[in-house]
Amino acid sequence: MVLFSIGTEEHPIAIFFTMDEKTITFNDIPEAMNYLITKMNDLEEMIRTSAFQQPDQNDWFNLEELCDYLPDRPAKQTVYSWVNQKKIPYHKKGKKLQFLKCEIDEWLHTDEAIEEKVDDLPICLNKRKQRF
Repeated sequence: MVLFSIGTEEHPIAIFFTMDEKTITFNDIPEAMNYLITKMNDLEEMIRTSAFQQPDQNDWFNLEELCDYLPDRPAKQTVYSWVNQKKIPYHKKGKKLQFLKCEIDEWLHTDEAIEEKVDDLPICLNKRKQRF
């Protein structure tokens, strides 16, 4: 591994290259610096653009989109049953059902936690009571 140190004493910058990639000579330093500056600019641009792209928590699903989004891909009738039993968060806009993505994500997370608790319970065999 080759180490190049550039910059000032107060702000040194170390650059590592593996010998397998390329042997850097003194004449290659300007080209290597240009490459590094270009990569830094690209990274800064990626950081700037990703910082402003927050996921939209106000995404709404209709019934079909919800069925596609859920991991088990339930049938529409199953979702209607959950709505009727108030097992899933939903909103009605007129006669249409709407589902808020952030509420569905939270519901999925809490539902998984409940299933984990149920899985931890000891298994009891259903034995008939004997009558004398």
